[in-house]
Amino acid sequence: MVDLSVSIGSLKLANPIMPGSGTMAEGLADIIDLDGLGAIVLKTITPDIRQGTLTPRVAEFNDATLFSIGIPSKGPDYFLNNTLPFYGRYKAPVVASVSADTVEDFGTLAAYISAPSIAAIEANISCPNLRAHGRAFGMDIEATAGVIAAMKRATDKPVWAKLTPNVGDIAAFAKAAEQAGADAIVTGNAILGMAVDAERMRPRLGNVIGGLTGSAVKPILLRMVHQCAQAVDIPIIGCGGITNGEDAVEYMLAGATAVQMGTVNFVHPGAMPEAVGWIEGYCRRHGVERVRDLTGAMSDTHAGQPKLKVTQ
Repeated sequence: MVDLSVSIGSLKLANPIMPGSGTMAEGLADIIDLDGLGAIVLKTITPDIRQGTLTPRVAEFNDATLFSIGIPSKGPDYFLNNTLPFYGRYKAPVVASVSADTVEDFGTLAAYISAPSIAAIEANISCPNLRAHGRAFGMDIEATAGVIAAMKRATDKPVWAKLTPNVGDIAAFAKAAEQAGADAIVTGNAILGMAVDAERMRPRLGNVIGGLTGSAVKPILLRMVHQCAQAVDIPIIGCGGITNGEDAVEYMLAGATAVQMGTVNFVHPGAMPEAVGWIEGYCRRHGVERVRDLTGAMSDTHAGQPKLKVTQ
């Protein structure tokens, strides 16, 4: 029997699959068993009520999607009184996601929502700051460390740092987050981009700039996960273009302990439980008794041998 459990610091997950923040809602519980997930990562909330960006908010391509949502939020009180009670009835650990306009507000919000049913809090420092023309907290190494430190002072919950791929040396940001006290690194979020409607001679998104997600970004984020895993000693949660179990295993072999599946949930709601089943079958085929042994097991070179003894 394959042991699918993994540990993110002190938090134990039944398997390494979870949704990316903002890519699922309560209705998904009518389609899949949420208790079959390793964790449930909820949509990012902010200290204030926000409507989000101007429409249109989505531009689709063959293998990627450009989003500009702007983190619409009903605020922390709605989260505590409505969202959290719904997900709190499931056994899968619930992970909150927070974003704010200042370092201090990150800490204040983390403290405010640290309810008993919250297993961890993800610091969404990677979403573009609407007031800075696409620049995020996560694009500044000092701001990255400042947010994590403020949250660690404010809550006893594990804090995950969700990094942005829109930097030159993502490993340096991972190390800064680790040194500030992060319990895990989530690598990463969307890659900044834009789309133009040539016939109408205008941007395809209401906010002009958006975040590119989907299969097309996977090689970029996979590389970044590998770099972060080599730079820090805390767990890495891979995120970016993961559509199935094979993608998830690739991320784990590159150094991730667990993964988040995002854009695929909009087009195939059953993708996450299917990925769990595929990973179990993969482990059986290769004689892997514990899925956590896949983390970082990739060989160092193309011609080298994997670091985990497997059957071919």
